[in-house]
Amino acid sequence: MAKIDRLFDKMLACGASDLHLLQGQPPKVREHGSMVCLEGEPPIDEMAMVGYLKEICEPERWVEFLDSKDLDFAYEKDEKARFRANYYGHLHGIAAVFRVIPTKILTLEDLHLPPVLKELASLRSGLVLVTGPTGSGKSTTLAAMIDYINSHYARYILTIEEPIEFVHPNRKSTFCQREVGCDVPSFGAGLHTACRQDCDVILVGEMRDYETISLALSAAAMGTLVFGTLHTNSAVKTIDRIIDVFPSDQQGAARTMLADTLRGIVAQLLLKKEGGGRIAANEILLGGTGLSASIRENNISNIRNIIQGGKSQGMQLMDDVLADYRSRELISAEEAYLKAQDKNRFVPKES
Repeated sequence: MAKIDRLFDKMLACGASDLHLLQGQPPKVREHGSMVCLEGEPPIDEMAMVGYLKEICEPERWVEFLDSKDLDFAYEKDEKARFRANYYGHLHGIAAVFRVIPTKILTLEDLHLPPVLKELASLRSGLVLVTGPTGSGKSTTLAAMIDYINSHYARYILTIEEPIEFVHPNRKSTFCQREVGCDVPSFGAGLHTACRQDCDVILVGEMRDYETISLALSAAAMGTLVFGTLHTNSAVKTIDRIIDVFPSDQQGAARTMLADTLRGIVAQLLLKKEGGGRIAANEILLGGTGLSASIRENNISNIRNIIQGGKSQGMQLMDDVLADYRSRELISAEEAYLKAQDKNRFVPKES
């Protein structure tokens, strides 16, 4: 048993999602969205920190971390507990954050996600994006969509992740899961070779640069179903982010390619729930003629109108979801206000 496993056991016992270790500070966990100290634990000195982190890291990757002061990988404590690890340097030494990865992949029904996500998972080609800030549950939602494909269709699915989080069993589909830093040097390199691997579905763990985004668009244009994530919190910002990553002289072509390939955007936020726990809220934009024309003509301001007009198809605005949750008292007025795009809609009324 690794020395750090004792901290993981305490973290799991209190239902926390993340464990934070910073040299010179006591261990902290994120419990229902709030940071709290792990009870009974003293500040961690340099020797203890190195002892915790080095023991569970491959020797060559530890050397890599010491050189770059940044490292991502997955740690499997046992058959019931798996964590996404990020090691990093800071002003007072070294630190790490560990995110719990559920060993059981939850279904779309388990997560109470909108049924339209099954339609997106059933597509044969195009680009589907799940977006949101760090810690919003993007990976969990994507895993559920991939699991739906695995349960219903015989597809060859390639995932390119940093690190591999959810390990999918081969059921109806066949999986190849590649980890950036271990199996492939970068997301872009993984996508370069994917076109020669006869893929039906490609999951790109993070679309964060020009090379990755342009290759993902190209793969979708060639008839592959591509899933990806971005750190944006609305459909409009997602489209802007994709176009803006291209040089100005290529943005016209990028708009055309995105207009032809985009099948849906699921923007997700994770909200503090009244009474404890958290709940996901999703803004959903689906592809169609109106969306394609708006992207091609750079009329991004029309996206909200498309979503409002597509409610019968399963589209929804984030603020409408927040208003619904607030009306059912699932979230507080403060939480709705903080996460809303149109703040005026959620200003508390004076009595």
